[in-house]
Amino acid sequence: MQTIKETIPALSSMKKYPSTLFFSGNKELLKKTKISIVGTRKPSKYTREVTYKLASTLAKHSLCVVSGGAMGVDAIAHSGAGSKNTIAVLPCGIDIKYPAVNKSLLKSIEEEGLLLSQFEIGFKSRPWSFVTRNELVVALGDVLIVCEADLKSGSMRSVEYARTQGKKIFVLPHHLGESMATNELLKSKKAEAIYDIDAFVAKFSDTKSAIQNTHSDAFLEFCKTSPSYDEALLKFPNKVFEAELNATIEIINGQVFLK
Repeated sequence: MQTIKETIPALSSMKKYPSTLFFSGNKELLKKTKISIVGTRKPSKYTREVTYKLASTLAKHSLCVVSGGAMGVDAIAHSGAGSKNTIAVLPCGIDIKYPAVNKSLLKSIEEEGLLLSQFEIGFKSRPWSFVTRNELVVALGDVLIVCEADLKSGSMRSVEYARTQGKKIFVLPHHLGESMATNELLKSKKAEAIYDIDAFVAKFSDTKSAIQNTHSDAFLEFCKTSPSYDEALLKFPNKVFEAELNATIEIINGQVFLK
C-alpha cells in the first residue's frame, strides 16, 4: 500500500481535500474518464441485470467505473466493468477487504484495478467512515448514477454530495412503487433517467459518433423491412418514439415505413 502524492483535480470539489489517500493497484485509472455508480445492497433482478450491462458497456468504451466495494449494486458495477476498469473506494483500511463476502472481488480489483481509502492499514469501518467513503466515490466520477435506492439510504447521502459538488445525477427508470428514491429524484427533476445505455455511454466515450451511428443504422435497416409496429417497439422502443417525433418513419395500418 502506498499514498498518492500528486493532486487529483476531481477531488477539489470535496468539502475538504483528503489529507492522505492510500492506494493499492493501478493509479493510472485516475486519469481516465470516470463514472460513479451507487445503489442499494439488495437490488431487484432488473437492477442487477441493467447495472451489470451498464458497467460492462462503460468499460468496453474505456470508461472507468467507480463504486464503494459494498454488496449489491456496488459489487455488480465493479464486476460488470471488470477488475481492470474499476476503482473501489473502501470505508476501512485497504488491507481489511470489507465486506468479507466481496473479498475475492476486492483482491482482484487490487491486482488489476485500483483500491482507494482515506484510512490507515488496520482501520475498521465505522458508521461515519461509510459517509466519508461515499463523498470520495462521488467526487471521483464525472457524474453519479443511482441504480436503485430507498428514500432513507446511504445512496441518498451520495446524491446530496453530488448536488453540492455540482455533479449531474442519472438514475435507472423503475416502476411505480419501486426504488422510491430514484423515482422521487426524477419527479423533482433532480436527476435524468437512462433509457438507452448506448446513447448514455456515447456522451462520455471517444467513440461517441460510432456508437450513435451503429445504433441508428441498425434501426433504419430494420425499418426498411416494413416491420409491424409491435415488432419495432419491442426491438427499438426508444428509437421508435424518437423517429416518430422526427418524422423519420410513419405508421400505416400497424406497419412501420421509412419516409
